[in-house]
Amino acid sequence: MINKTDKRIRLKKKIRAKISGTVVRPRLAVFKSNRFIYAQLIDDTKGKTLVSASDLKLKGKPLERAKQVGAAIGKLAEENKIKKIVFDRGGFRYAGRLEALALGAREAGLEF
Repeated sequence: MINKTDKRIRLKKKIRAKISGTVVRPRLAVFKSNRFIYAQLIDDTKGKTLVSASDLKLKGKPLERAKQVGAAIGKLAEENKIKKIVFDRGGFRYAGRLEALALGAREAGLEF
């Protein structure tokens, strides 16, 4: 029997086989734990993280914090002259905190 975490990791591997980030269009990788959410812009050609943000030090409700992380990653991307990205949800469902993070990033000017 496959547990929830193993299923998500299998799905993540399938997603990563299809998408990849470049210098022009980096990959926005998202990870969420039970308490926090993390986002990184990654250039897969060099294997380098360009910018990252998390809600470790933010206060408020989880959805609000996720939206703030999306806005923060959008602001950092704008400072690095990045407009377009590839969204990598990491095997998580596109709902709740993940959707709020994506909405915050879009409002900050990122296109995906």
